[in-house]
Amino acid sequence: MFSPRQARALTAIADTLVPGWDGVPGARDIDIVASVSRAAAHKMLPRELRELKIFLDLWDTRGMGLVSGLGPRRFSAQSRARREEALFGWGESRSPALRSVFQGLRSLLIGSYYIAPGAAAARAAIGYPEAPGPLVDAPERSLRPLALPAAGADLTADVVVVGSGAGGGTAAAVLAAAGLDVLVLEKGGYHDDRDFGAGELDALTTLYAGAPALSAEGQFSSLMAGGTLGGGTVVNWSTSFATPEHVRAEWAAHGARQFAGDEFSRALDAVQRRLGVNTDHGRASSRDAILERGLTALGWHCEAMPRNVLGCDQGVECGRCGYGCRIGAKQSTVKTWLRDAAADGARIAVGVEVRRVIVERGRATGVEAIGPDGAPVTVAARAVVVAAGSLQTPPLLRRSGLRNERIGENLRLHPVTAVAGVFDEDVRPWEGGLQTRYSTEHADLDGAGYGVIYETGPASPGAITLFQPWQSAARHAADMRALRHTVQVGVIVRDAGSGRVTVGRDGEPVVRYRLGDHDAAHMQRGVVGAAEILAAAGARSVRSSHQNRVDAHLPGSLEGFAAAARREGYGPARCMMIALHIMGTAAMGGGRDTSATDPDGATWEVPNLIVADASCFPTPSGVNPMISIEAIAHMNASRLAARLT
Repeated sequence: MFSPRQARALTAIADTLVPGWDGVPGARDIDIVASVSRAAAHKMLPRELRELKIFLDLWDTRGMGLVSGLGPRRFSAQSRARREEALFGWGESRSPALRSVFQGLRSLLIGSYYIAPGAAAARAAIGYPEAPGPLVDAPERSLRPLALPAAGADLTADVVVVGSGAGGGTAAAVLAAAGLDVLVLEKGGYHDDRDFGAGELDALTTLYAGAPALSAEGQFSSLMAGGTLGGGTVVNWSTSFATPEHVRAEWAAHGARQFAGDEFSRALDAVQRRLGVNTDHGRASSRDAILERGLTALGWHCEAMPRNVLGCDQGVECGRCGYGCRIGAKQSTVKTWLRDAAADGARIAVGVEVRRVIVERGRATGVEAIGPDGAPVTVAARAVVVAAGSLQTPPLLRRSGLRNERIGENLRLHPVTAVAGVFDEDVRPWEGGLQTRYSTEHADLDGAGYGVIYETGPASPGAITLFQPWQSAARHAADMRALRHTVQVGVIVRDAGSGRVTVGRDGEPVVRYRLGDHDAAHMQRGVVGAAEILAAAGARSVRSSHQNRVDAHLPGSLEGFAAAARREGYGPARCMMIALHIMGTAAMGGGRDTSATDPDGATWEVPNLIVADASCFPTPSGVNPMISIEAIAHMNASRLAARLT
């Protein structure tokens, strides 16, 4: 993938970031280029990869030395100390563009190092166990995807469903149960119990959606979404909140009145029953025990997390479940709705990328797609349900000729950062229930239902780097050595601002998003709140995810920590964030001037083209959205089924 010149540049940068420690091999000592190549091929759009290669071609030149503050000198000719200084200079630059480039490189290279097959010694040094591999007695796959001929296929169905996650899987089951001939097209592959248990590199590149990677104007390290049959329901953390009442009222006020009524309540109930949502599998991990300890000491809200699991071990297996549940406890759409749909005659095809909805005389008549072998796949249908996710649904609608200006607007999400606390106790933060405790103590900071919630999550070496700033190789090594004693409290913001998803010349999504002042103030309160929780739980130090290190040694005051965090701020690449729960880019509402889809979830221009995913949200859910997505899909599909039958 990379030329020799580009590979040398990659290796030089990676080895400066992670040169190894205490006998642990550095990036130069393992096949870092192979790991980066695989991660980049999956994570980046072709245009992003081209830009990276151009950057690497220029990296080790005298001209780039001038940009990096090295003078007219090559990066490779400098001492390690000068190379570190140059990289850190990019990270703390006044230029958002330079900071964003640094953070993209940091995330890609350090992440690729810790998930590389050759980095077993680094993982062992921090106590992280190697991947166990699949269970030998894992059951056979329950679904039988359609085998498509290598030469392509022309298919027919009553309804073709694009996507198989929370939205698509649920919609398929409802439509098939109504007696309709349903065909589900999924871009990802089919992975089930017997496929799980691989290392992070394999899991991230097979179960998660790839591009876009370096997007949202440098605001986020990553935009997280599932990329396999079952979508995010296969890899999410099983958190199963019903849509809060104040959010339902807010959505109804946008013109889809049923959100506040019995119809949506029935959909929520049906979804929670089918997924087996319960609080019986809520044994606290070490992370959540510490979260609960801190919240209780402060007198703040703390409650058990509802989860869609049955027979969960709540231990080591659960901690790895973000890379697929080996024991089949998580009730993903693969275990529930897709199985129901198949039992009612629905067909499922994987490895199929839908590029266009065919629209003729104002009606959707099918889709055009690319099959697993690159051959064309065409489906003729009476109706089309799009559930490709909030990043991919808008480009698909645009490529299909829809012109409504609201398509792609109103991008809403949950910006997430984390505060790390280091404890004397052995936490092993990669083990235990994915999420079993949460707090809404600061969920309403403005009187309008916008604020933050606090949650933890399992911390594997590859994932931890999303929130771990880099100041020097030595400090990075110290942070990683302390990982088994570290708890990260996630700060999840319900955003009041919005962004948009447009379509590039290549037909792929371009994400525009900046955290506004209102949401940044909520993020600041959450960062300080997370530090207060960790301090109350007995942490000996805390640090935020700001690039310019913000930390505090405890016991002691957090005033300096709060002031430093406020001073650093939350602009692009100032504080490490990821975007979770991407929503709103084809929002439902009461008018075509204010929404992309009508109260049935149908596009205003094409009435039998239905959207059934998080794109439909008029505003953010404020909580993990899986149940809300499935309830909307259930409701929209039920309305479509009534019309078609």
